[in-house]
Amino acid sequence: MFTFSSLDLPIVVAPMAGGPSTPELVAAVADVGGTGFVPAGYLDAAAMADKIRATRELTDRPFGVNLFVPNDDEVDGTALDAYRAALQPVADRFGVELPQPSHDDEDFAAKIAALQQDPVAFVSFTFALPDRSVIEPLQAAGIAVGATVTSLDEARAAAVGYDFLVVQGPEAGGHRGTYHASTTPDDTPLLPLLAQVVAEIDLPVIAAGGLIEAPAIADALSLADAVQLGTAYLLATEAGTSAVHRAALGDSRFTETIVTRAFTGRPARALRNAFTDQFADAPPSYPAVHQLTQPLRRAAAAAGEPDYVHLWAGIGWRSIGGGSAGDIARALWAEVASLVGAD
Repeated sequence: MFTFSSLDLPIVVAPMAGGPSTPELVAAVADVGGTGFVPAGYLDAAAMADKIRATRELTDRPFGVNLFVPNDDEVDGTALDAYRAALQPVADRFGVELPQPSHDDEDFAAKIAALQQDPVAFVSFTFALPDRSVIEPLQAAGIAVGATVTSLDEARAAAVGYDFLVVQGPEAGGHRGTYHASTTPDDTPLLPLLAQVVAEIDLPVIAAGGLIEAPAIADALSLADAVQLGTAYLLATEAGTSAVHRAALGDSRFTETIVTRAFTGRPARALRNAFTDQFADAPPSYPAVHQLTQPLRRAAAAAGEPDYVHLWAGIGWRSIGGGSAGDIARALWAEVASLVGAD
């Protein structure tokens, strides 16, 4: 079974679902000694299989898949209707119709079955902890199975049955992996959270959350087996980051990141823009809010208007640069190695 300690470079591409994490990005980092997650969030089983196949065509190195666990939180219909009404003027401006949200489990059972039949090296889950009836068949197929945790309590819940933990700090860009959309995320910074987890839980740990510069990565690796990087790769050549998102990351108009439910109903860190300011009171309903705002966000992106797009980014986004993902990984590791005295 795969272990992260076997990596030449303990660097993992984060599963940035919805575009940025591509087969090309994962393969590029895997080929220089790291690895990465193919994101299966927002995909059905067939689309996930296509992504896995495309990644295998680009690299013979091990990689993994990340899955969103279906949400079972109760939806407040009254609050959702009020949010729809608040969004309507912006939807009218972009000429889009706001859909009626519906239940969507993202083909979860079919994805699990597909992974059993065609295993990858490792799988992680985000937004909840599937029970043993889900994870044990994957492990029986030779897959290392991990859980995304955002607090010590969540790590304790995952301590039995899982093979590794992805410990995600509040500095992370994009969604926090909390187990319920309504949960207020733990605000313990990554390094203290890592220290809490590794002191109590005897599992391999991947550190995630705002890790962009070498000193922070070196500090995280003093506690973790590997680091998961997302924002650091948003401008990489192989990343599927949209044009409007790429431009916003270098735009001086955007000066800070905030955690918001405005785009999807789940807490997620993004560049502060007009959307996050106007719709800060979004109800904690996922995926309902995601479905409701999706066509509006797509239209804004197509129109090149970043103020109404979800501009996911970790806290250190100002430090990122472009170039090939492999070069980014090698350069970061050279800096980290010089700090820790590694070869």
